Amino acid sequence: MKHVLDFEKPIADLREKITELKTYTADSDIDLTDEIRTLEQRLESLENDIYGNLQPWQRVQMARHQDRPTTLDYVDRLFTDFIEFHGDRLYGDDKAIVSGIALYKDYPVTVIGHQRGKDTKENVRRNFGMPHPEGYRKALRHMRQAEKFKRPIICFIDTKGAYPGKAAEERGQSEAIAKNLMEMAGLSVPIICIVIGEGGSGGALGLGVGDRIHMLENATYSVISPEGAAALLWKDSGLAKQAAENMKITANDLKELDIVDDIIPEPRGGAHRDIETQSHNIDAVLANSLKELMDVPSDELLEKRWEKYQKIGDYKQL
Repeated sequence: MKHVLDFEKPIADLREKITELKTYTADSDIDLTDEIRTLEQRLESLENDIYGNLQPWQRVQMARHQDRPTTLDYVDRLFTDFIEFHGDRLYGDDKAIVSGIALYKDYPVTVIGHQRGKDTKENVRRNFGMPHPEGYRKALRHMRQAEKFKRPIICFIDTKGAYPGKAAEERGQSEAIAKNLMEMAGLSVPIICIVIGEGGSGGALGLGVGDRIHMLENATYSVISPEGAAALLWKDSGLAKQAAENMKITANDLKELDIVDDIIPEPRGGAHRDIETQSHNIDAVLANSLKELMDVPSDELLEKRWEKYQKIGDYKQL
């Protein structure tokens, strides 16, 4: 196992032991088949126990795993003839958001998503998946184009949040996100949003207004990071684990609160353990959502989208 998380160490140790016994058996005349079988049964039981009972903080760690598949990983496996577009026509191109057109099962779609890196060099180039305002404006430019040509929009969400730096604020970070929220609410084509990793704050919401919101089993979606919440509530970011347990940020929590429509299952051990299976799982949900939405008249689509967001949360109108 590459890049093992703390809670996965017992699994990794047992797998290593099994590998050692198999190697020893292959290189000697001693038959350890029974011992190996016993350890493999113990491994399966251990994996079921650990991965079947993940706590919120452990799911946060899974969502942040450096090997977790990114938007472009899924684009390569779910779509054909993808053409990426660049730039917002106002300032520049933001590498933290990728956007373009593609074919999904031979049907033209617009694909937009946060993009982080898997090593230091790429993370620096992608700004660790934290967009600047030009990223959101690029996304909006292609959403408007999708509406013009009647293409469904598919958004992949995976960011810690919008970049909070001075330059981003000077170029209108908050305004760019707010404008996306407003415009996405009124687009007359189907919008499907899939949280594939971290869905952090306004940075996620800038791509997160849709007719269907789906979420991977070990993804998270929250108004603030657990560390940020702990720092605000208890003046101690070290209490992030406790914050994660109280914030209702997991897929199961958000499904219960009617914020997400479907939870997309992950392979045992997380999406990064088997990207092909994960892509297949996303494909099944995506195909079903598009089938449900494609023939809905635009006025009915907008009305249902409005009703969807009205139902989220409890509030009183004064």
